[in-house]
Amino acid sequence: MDMTWFQAMEARIPHGQARTRFAPSPTGYMHVGNLRTALYTYLIARHLGGSFLLRIEDTDQERLVEGATDVIYSTLRQCGLTWDEGPDVGGPVGPYVQTERRDLYGRYAELLIERGGAYRCFCTRERLEELHRDDPTAKYDGLCARLTPEEVQEKLDAGVPYVIRQKIPREGTTTFTDATFGDITVPNDTLDDNVLIKSDGLPTYNFANVIDDHLMGITHVVRGSEYLSSAPKYNLLYESFGWKIPTYIHCAPVMRDAQHKMSKRHGDPSYEDLIAEGYLSQAVVNYVALLGWSPGGEREIYSLPELAEAFDLKGISKSPAVFDKQKLTWMNAEYLKAMAPEDFYQAAAPYLKAAVQNPAIDLRKVAALVQPRCEVLTDLAERVDFLDRLPEYDTALYVHKKSKTTLESALSSLQAALPVLEGLTEWSNDALFAALSGLAAELGVKNAIVLWPVRVAVSGKASTPGGATELCALLGKEESLRRIRDGIARLS
Repeated sequence: MDMTWFQAMEARIPHGQARTRFAPSPTGYMHVGNLRTALYTYLIARHLGGSFLLRIEDTDQERLVEGATDVIYSTLRQCGLTWDEGPDVGGPVGPYVQTERRDLYGRYAELLIERGGAYRCFCTRERLEELHRDDPTAKYDGLCARLTPEEVQEKLDAGVPYVIRQKIPREGTTTFTDATFGDITVPNDTLDDNVLIKSDGLPTYNFANVIDDHLMGITHVVRGSEYLSSAPKYNLLYESFGWKIPTYIHCAPVMRDAQHKMSKRHGDPSYEDLIAEGYLSQAVVNYVALLGWSPGGEREIYSLPELAEAFDLKGISKSPAVFDKQKLTWMNAEYLKAMAPEDFYQAAAPYLKAAVQNPAIDLRKVAALVQPRCEVLTDLAERVDFLDRLPEYDTALYVHKKSKTTLESALSSLQAALPVLEGLTEWSNDALFAALSGLAAELGVKNAIVLWPVRVAVSGKASTPGGATELCALLGKEESLRRIRDGIARLS
């Protein structure tokens, strides 16, 4: 076989730096496990000062979902995982879409046949079904591996359809090394002669993966631990070609609970779902990074550059990680609290505008009030909708054990507060607090005896994003007084 073309392909491969790739199939949404793979792949490249590649693996044409490639691009960009080479930015080892590389897989399959690592299989579907009739997990029996060159040529001349299978040694063992799980050895007779090239000429995932990783100079391969069983076959392919094997990093699964993997079918959220639920992309990325990896120490909040600086393969755990929505919510709240006020307002504005239609309400002031108390952005509508319209509420809200208020004391407090507030010329939080705390002092009661009833009267809620005077300042004098009079009427 003329090796000129293969030598030219080898000459294109970059050397001398770490090169990682995220290689998703465009088959739908970006689930949390996929995002974690992309993130770890990115962090390894950035930590080692190397290149991060995006490759689209679309050889499984039956499972392709329209628009899924756009979801991949959008998700990675929102998460800050910018790629150095890929379908849209190009690079020295393109194309970066597998179906656009279709012609080269057949050439490497032919080279592998010549080197004794593969063979043509002419078995019909009926024969294969017969092999698996009694045992669906049965391995291929290697019939076509025993054909003579003359028998193979006879079938080719007759136009008999065929696939190309990997030729696994029947004796001995194969050992591979994983950065997480260490050395793993498997008997070769447990491995199957899997199909490398299908009858339509397209490669299977396993074959295309190895060819592309080599030709793109990939030095570190991150994937789920479900691929551990395929690693020996990958190693045998590398060895048959005489290629250097990359560093494998297999990651334990992300679980919904101790027994079940996360699954969209069972209602577990994808990345897009989490964003729609009001989580910040930065918080999701930070949380996902810690699902199966630990930087050591107590610290948990990291920016993406800080994650890249800290990322070490030794911190990856062999144990599955459980996705804890409560922990993500806590982390998201920390991110929201740390945002610059203007940035928080820009993020919160769509939710605030949907909940508060009254143009008299200053949404920037609302945002400032809710920011320290916000956990997820979708909570905002429920927390501030009372600003637009006083909801129906039960007067039992006026009874508060901690504040020691009763229905009777609440009515008295509102009746006393009304003329004080009517007489105020300055309507600000400071002026309102001074007036109502002064009233409490005159009445000889604690501030809460006065403030709690006012808070309930103006909000109609047990929980609000601010205290009585903060809410009154937002609502304005006329609306606050109207609601307090309404509260008096309800309690009378």
